[in-house]
Amino acid sequence: MIDPELLNRARDWYHHDPDPVTREELSALLRRAEDGEAAALVGLRDRFATGLEFGTAGLRGALGAGPNRMNRVVVMRAAAGIATWLGERGAHVVIGYDARHRSADFARDSAAILTGAGHRVSLLPGPLPTPVLAHTLRDLGADAGIVVTASHNPPQDNGYKVYVGGRGEDAGSQIVSPIDAEISAAIRAVGPVGDLPLGEGWRVLGPEALDRYLTAVTSLPLGADRDLSVVYTALHGVGGRVMVEAAERAGFARPTVVAAQFDPDPDFPTVNFPNPEEPGAMDLALALGEEVGADLIVANDPDADRLALAVPGHGMLTGNEVGGLLARYVLDHTRGDDRVVATSIVSSCLLEKIARDRGVRYEETLTGFKWLARAGAPGERRVFSYEEALGYCVGGDDGRPVADKDGISAALMAMALAASAKRAGRTLVDLLDDQAREYGLHLSDQLSVRVEDPALITAAMRRLRAEPPTAFGPLKVSGVVDFAGGHEGLPPTDALRFELEGGLWGRVTLRPSGTEPKLKAYAEVVSEVMGDVAAIRARGSMVLAELMSSIAAVVRG
Repeated sequence: MIDPELLNRARDWYHHDPDPVTREELSALLRRAEDGEAAALVGLRDRFATGLEFGTAGLRGALGAGPNRMNRVVVMRAAAGIATWLGERGAHVVIGYDARHRSADFARDSAAILTGAGHRVSLLPGPLPTPVLAHTLRDLGADAGIVVTASHNPPQDNGYKVYVGGRGEDAGSQIVSPIDAEISAAIRAVGPVGDLPLGEGWRVLGPEALDRYLTAVTSLPLGADRDLSVVYTALHGVGGRVMVEAAERAGFARPTVVAAQFDPDPDFPTVNFPNPEEPGAMDLALALGEEVGADLIVANDPDADRLALAVPGHGMLTGNEVGGLLARYVLDHTRGDDRVVATSIVSSCLLEKIARDRGVRYEETLTGFKWLARAGAPGERRVFSYEEALGYCVGGDDGRPVADKDGISAALMAMALAASAKRAGRTLVDLLDDQAREYGLHLSDQLSVRVEDPALITAAMRRLRAEPPTAFGPLKVSGVVDFAGGHEGLPPTDALRFELEGGLWGRVTLRPSGTEPKLKAYAEVVSEVMGDVAAIRARGSMVLAELMSSIAAVVRG
């Protein structure tokens, strides 16, 4: 049955939409819906029954017409809300964008809206990695930053993130509450986009923005060793040329690139999902690494704020493994009692052991770099932070070039570490074994359970709180931490942690995804290493596999 109110909302949107692409899409959908086509009616409801919510992660969704899609109307309203949130005219906003479909259009629309509202806008000179935006915002002392990107989402998506500015320690980091609520309220108050004044004359930055970013990341403590053969893939994103130039400026040989994935391509034609963690995404890079006999395989996600590493003959390293290796390298190459390192509640407990051993302070935050970038007390230096989902923020004695995750600077540091190991006849895998002997073997994995109805996730978390499991696979539950009421000074969040024991120590952390209808589970098992690391790794891997199988059963009820 046709809903007249729904049709009226769609027609009204059509009349106010300035974009011929989405107008044509909506016109065709309306004609089919008016003829009673069921699929068209479902499509209209999906687009117009609700809308994208602006949160601390900004906006993210599929491209298309309507308030529940990413399009020029939604973006212009978001920019107008940000303009209001900024307050008095004259604030300085830096805007960056990636190479996804419509990213450049959304960036220019944002520039026009903000300029029309009386603010100053600096637009990055082309599709560039998200860390370049975060650095430029801080470098210029601007008041806010916007980046148009959907990171490693599928090709039909796009997104919109906001950063705070200024020159303080938090400058260049993503927004946190209550800023998201303030911007969201301002967006809701925006009238028809056709009534919004559009400005001109915003500044398009020149090559100096990228040059200053490259100067900053190549000034990190990278040691003196440079003998390293690297295979690199950009996964069709915007990191390719920036990463290659960064490597060469730092003194490394030019990486051998996966040519089919080097140039930006918003359709991501060689992968099912442009995320280096996804099965198959790294296949071309792994094959090329074996073919040329590379020492290390390096990958960025499409907006180059994440880093993945692999070692030929061994395969992919987990985010927690890379986090532990980079943490030790950073702490070996920095000095001072004011240093602090941080990771999130879903990452490995290894970093806390490393920090204690090195005499620096450790902090645990909620998930996301909006929290990790703010770790530490006033007067402390945040020299390293990471999250298990391949995000790393590295620094030196002179500070951090970016107050957010950065796949380019982290890659340079990983290459420096691998080159140092190679000089001693060793690989990153050997360094992992050394780390296991010193701190215990830490093995981790994660699981995502996708549902059609988000209410099922709420119900599952409620059930697990009311009737917590007594065991996960071979390990018994020895304690439960509920983060809903806050924990050790953290803001409240919907997460549960189950401490495990039974031959090995372990833990399982559960939380709903912040961007998708998923319940995510993060597992870790820890073994003391007394003897052959390979044998202990094999036993620990078997326990972890049993644990993951049990988690899936428990979560699904």
